[in-house]
Amino acid sequence: MPYFDVASTAPLHPVARQALLAALDEGWADPARLYREGRRARMLLDAARQTAAEAVGCRPDELSFTSSGTRAVHTAVAGALAGRRRTGRHLVVSAVEHSSVLHAAEAHEADGGTATEVGVDRTGRAAPEAYRAALRPDTALACLQSANHEVGTVQPVSEVAAVCREAGVPLLVDAAQSLGWEPVPGDWSLLTASAHKWGGPPGVGLLAVRKGVRFAAPAPADERERGRAPGFENLPAIVAAAASLRAVRDEAAAERERLAALVDRIRARVPQLVPDVDVVGDPVRRLPHLVTFSCLYVDGEALLGELDRSGFAVSSGSSCTSSTLTPSHVLRAMGVLSEGNVRVSLPRGTTGADVDHFLDVLPAAVRRVRGHLEETAGAPAEGGADLVLDTLGKRCPIPVIELAKVIGDVPMGGTVTVLSDDEAARLDIPAWCDMRDQQYAGERPVPGGTAYVVRRRT
Repeated sequence: MPYFDVASTAPLHPVARQALLAALDEGWADPARLYREGRRARMLLDAARQTAAEAVGCRPDELSFTSSGTRAVHTAVAGALAGRRRTGRHLVVSAVEHSSVLHAAEAHEADGGTATEVGVDRTGRAAPEAYRAALRPDTALACLQSANHEVGTVQPVSEVAAVCREAGVPLLVDAAQSLGWEPVPGDWSLLTASAHKWGGPPGVGLLAVRKGVRFAAPAPADERERGRAPGFENLPAIVAAAASLRAVRDEAAAERERLAALVDRIRARVPQLVPDVDVVGDPVRRLPHLVTFSCLYVDGEALLGELDRSGFAVSSGSSCTSSTLTPSHVLRAMGVLSEGNVRVSLPRGTTGADVDHFLDVLPAAVRRVRGHLEETAGAPAEGGADLVLDTLGKRCPIPVIELAKVIGDVPMGGTVTVLSDDEAARLDIPAWCDMRDQQYAGERPVPGGTAYVVRRRT
């Protein structure tokens, strides 16, 4: 079964497996002890730290191993804010950061701090000038991912780091998605990553804090990992994480070129094979292995189920599932369609035959889901200059399906007002208008939901 979801987690790399098994035998002792077994464990830990630091581009004494990438993010945010408390309590993040960063920002605000979200363009890219405008004299920390987890857009880290450096503000970079491909460029101050994203074992995160960055560890004092990650190190997993990071970096150049060509094939062919599809994210400045597209009139969870039955494991950031009623924060910030969202992230070793097979089964899967949803949608409303569609209580994408059914029944300049209580409609109806060249005339509150007005112009 082709596994196309390495952006969530990558299969264990063979080098990681070998290193993990070897370290279980050789690295079980306490690396803080001076007897022979402890010294052997310390040597393994030091070697892993050196290897990981070389891949990150920092000094070994600037790098700590944590229990996860999320723990690394939370420690980095809390530690940097605490270390610069005298400067102020203002935090700057992009609107498309990983949820771990946004949750840390929410906790900071709940504790009395302030936070500013920097918006992005329709490709998901944050502008350096937007960061410049968001920085204030009391800004203690700024955060920017190296590449987006959902759509693969690579962020201008070097430029934003220069803006932050000029303002005297440290920049924290979440490098979880990109570190397996290359070092993060620029004069960043703090960096986090997660081993399971590049084929290392789960439960290992990286936290790099440059010398000179004011940092106060948020946890109680501990002698291990410079006090930044208290508790006994998971040495076998750390060794495996470092070994696999070096291995994937050695393979990165060849795999980058090969997987980028396969992703280009998906980006080009999906709109040709499936009607009403929006391929999102930056087409050029992107991760080489990741592509995301959204399908009109499709329930995201249903489409993932169809693809799973066809033998493909993919993921979705779509709002249109039975488990969530709110759009993906990334797609919402980009202002693009969230219906039927599919993220394909190819593992190393993916073949052209695997991609061609995916492209063969995708159109039929979309047709099956669309057919089922059209059966559940209501009957078209009667024609007239202005129509009102009551879709209260109906989940996305039903409101858009019903809108599409009746837009041709109103005269040019006439309107269709869609009543909906699904938060996703706020994103998907304007995106539908943009795709179909109709005019989105705005929204207003109504009892039980919101009225979205669409004016026919084509």
